[in-house]
Amino acid sequence: MSRRLIAVTALVVAAAALTACSGTTAPAESSSSEEGAGDGFGLVKDGVLTVATEGTYRPFSFHADGGTGDLTGFDVEIIQAVAEKLDLEVEFQETQWDAIFAGLDAGRFDVIANQVSINDEREEKYLFSTAYTVSPGVIVVPEDDDSISSFDDLEGKTTAQSLTSNWYELATESGATVEGVEGWAQAVELVRQGRVDATVNDKLTFLDYETTNSPSGLKIAAETDDAGKQAFVFTKDKTSLVEAIDGALEELRADGTLAEISDKYFGEDVTQ
Repeated sequence: MSRRLIAVTALVVAAAALTACSGTTAPAESSSSEEGAGDGFGLVKDGVLTVATEGTYRPFSFHADGGTGDLTGFDVEIIQAVAEKLDLEVEFQETQWDAIFAGLDAGRFDVIANQVSINDEREEKYLFSTAYTVSPGVIVVPEDDDSISSFDDLEGKTTAQSLTSNWYELATESGATVEGVEGWAQAVELVRQGRVDATVNDKLTFLDYETTNSPSGLKIAAETDDAGKQAFVFTKDKTSLVEAIDGALEELRADGTLAEISDKYFGEDVTQ
């Protein structure tokens, strides 16, 4: 999950252009201009929000029932709620991560909904919605361990980390000795077995694990001051669409929908 961690806040305006929405799913005359679609958002299809997502990235975008059921997930439910606010249908295009930005650039999608982290490099090329996921880094320890309550306490401790992750750097900078692992699943097992003192990862990973493996016997000992933020991604010509989606997100935050979806997947509100 860390590949996407690490907002730009777009202006929030009322989606007045919704009155021009069309119920047809015929392709717009142009997908590269905001004037190309009858709804004023420059959508690939009039009245339809075409959304790129992986479909294999649990719990954000995945198929239920062991991969044979409907597409669902945290990101999927949030973008569906947004589209409903805007009176748009949703069409998902499941795309591998390595090709997802190329597809957006080519005009195949209107938006990416796939836990994309906001960072400076991406902001140079793309527009982002208001962040709908906020996740700090955390230290995970056995629930009966009170020896670690801050990152300074990792000095002299052993943590389990992927050697290519940002969390490896944070652990070593904090003075920990790192035992290399392939990923979260292996790291958390070493903590549970008492073979390492802790592991550092993002909070969403831990909350998802707690939701599906409770009681895990683990707890969060400390959090980073800074948090990674994830948002929907658009090409630079989609200003009106970004503004409308930001307005929908604001309404969904105010009426409790975002918190409700978050609690379903993570047991707490991770949307702000």
